Amino acid sequence: MTPEDPVGDGAARDIEETEHVENTEAGQNTEAGRATGDAAAGAESEEPAEAEGPRRRARRERAERRAAQARAEAIEQARRDAKRRLRAGSAEPQQGVPRGAIRGLKMVLATFLAVVLVVGLGLILYFTPVMSVRDIEVTGIAAVPREEVIDVAKVRLGTPLLQIDTGSVAERVAAIRRVASTRVQRQYPSVLSITVVERVAVVFKDFPDGPHLFDRDGVDFATAPPPGPLPVFDVENPGPTDPASRAALQVMTALAPEVAGQVSRVAAPSVASITLTLADGRVVVWGSTDRTAEKAQKLAALLTQPGHTYDVSSPDLPTVR
Repeated sequence: MTPEDPVGDGAARDIEETEHVENTEAGQNTEAGRATGDAAAGAESEEPAEAEGPRRRARRERAERRAAQARAEAIEQARRDAKRRLRAGSAEPQQGVPRGAIRGLKMVLATFLAVVLVVGLGLILYFTPVMSVRDIEVTGIAAVPREEVIDVAKVRLGTPLLQIDTGSVAERVAAIRRVASTRVQRQYPSVLSITVVERVAVVFKDFPDGPHLFDRDGVDFATAPPPGPLPVFDVENPGPTDPASRAALQVMTALAPEVAGQVSRVAAPSVASITLTLADGRVVVWGSTDRTAEKAQKLAALLTQPGHTYDVSSPDLPTVR
């Protein structure tokens, strides 16, 4: 080819430049190869289309494909790295503060606030007249005057309900002779309720100062005339700790109401020799307190028969004489 052939010289130079580009790409890393490929592609694109030979075009196309593939791989790698960083960032708070610890902290805080609220409310109710006694309600009384119950209770109006010791109030009221038991309750917002169970007379015994009334437990709770027909309590030392008294009263409380209403006297010289005298003069030999319920049942049937003495001391062989 002669020096006057400019096209041939340019093509040769282009081939040498393309070979130089390929050698450079083989010796550099992926990023440098991509940049060089882009530069080579740009340089080649500036040449006139009619000056590009088949070999040069093929090499340029290969370089462009390699550059495009490198760019795609770089983009994919960057996307993967971004995903890894995002996952790592979202997992760090969970590793630093576990969810269980957060829930436990919330529960502790809620419990603390509830305790503070309850304690604060209790202090307000205990030390202030927000819920204080404005009325004392007494129920269950008949023979005991209401004024006596209130005086013995010793509760001042205006006292906060929470400051009242209901047990102590109940003990003071129960000390009244006619009172068998007492229950004291706070009724918010401002009422103290005292419920009284009075003693009921079962028998009476005459003493020099007058008749004394005894309840089913043998307690001498009043000195007053009997409230209606009651049997005479014929024992030597009547009282709740006397065995003969307890035995006689056990018999009286076991009788059927229609039979107990006929008894005018119960005598107990000892726990084993209890007798009953009826209002019409008939006598019941009871004996001891053994099988008391069975004896009471037998006696109710025997009293329908005529006779003067009814012996149920042996309930297997009751007799009428």
